[in-house]
Amino acid sequence: MALADYLSMSDDELASLIVEEKKKKGIVILAHNYQRIEIQKLADYIGDSLELSRIAAKVPARTIVFAGVMFMAETAKILAPEKRILIPDERAGCPLAESITANQLRELRSKYPDRLVVSYVNTTAEIKALSDIVCTSANAVKVVEHLGGKKIIFVPDKNLGDWVKKCTGADMIIWQGSCYVHEQFTVEDVKRAKELHPDAAVLIHPEASPDVVALADLVASTSGMYKFAKEKRTPAIIGTEVGLMERIRHEIQDSKVYPLKRDAICKTMKYTTLPKLARSVREGFFEVTVPDDIREKAFSAVRRMTEIV
Repeated sequence: MALADYLSMSDDELASLIVEEKKKKGIVILAHNYQRIEIQKLADYIGDSLELSRIAAKVPARTIVFAGVMFMAETAKILAPEKRILIPDERAGCPLAESITANQLRELRSKYPDRLVVSYVNTTAEIKALSDIVCTSANAVKVVEHLGGKKIIFVPDKNLGDWVKKCTGADMIIWQGSCYVHEQFTVEDVKRAKELHPDAAVLIHPEASPDVVALADLVASTSGMYKFAKEKRTPAIIGTEVGLMERIRHEIQDSKVYPLKRDAICKTMKYTTLPKLARSVREGFFEVTVPDDIREKAFSAVRRMTEIV
């Protein structure tokens, strides 16, 4: 069937088709926290990128549909090479991950051979393969602390790098990439949100700019924000992509969460729609591959992280 055929179906028809097909084929659907709520509702697991990739490696399913962006599906393939990893829209990239190329990182390594490369999980498989160790927004500080004062090249997010440097005092050369969603948050946004919700805690993702992060009651990854909402059950202003807030409102009864900015939307995350998910589950669009030599090196960088945290 062409995509147009799926576009002509109702949401209920698409949801029924997805449930039926994934059950018949033993498919597991993973959805990132930033996915559309209708996609999250049909997922078997929801979470952050590395958490979902680890799940991909553990579940018995031979086929995984990863509703996210390409670097996430690549990470799943790195951790589960024997499985078929599908992504509903092959155009779903990440500007942050694409802000540094393999050649640029090679040049940095050549210029600073005494430094270790710490790469954020929000990177391509090629960048992970050229790295000494991978980190997430939740464990970046711990990873750098574990390196015991070694000089570091940190890629690709400048704001996460600044946050880690502030927390650890490490000697870091930081690549100047950024997430356009988190970069749009301003001090004025925080002040406005606090005026509207004075009793709410301000939760900010470390990909936001330093002046915004400085106003946070809690600097946290998406998983950290979800955990706060679930455990504290107190009002919170969510300083990340709005998909997480939708998940919290759907899953946590009586939660009081408010977006720092209502239009904090990752366009490529929203490329995944019900028609595309249905086509992926039914027809196998689009398979993600990672060359073995890149996968093995990238896996080693990820494994070093898991040995620390």
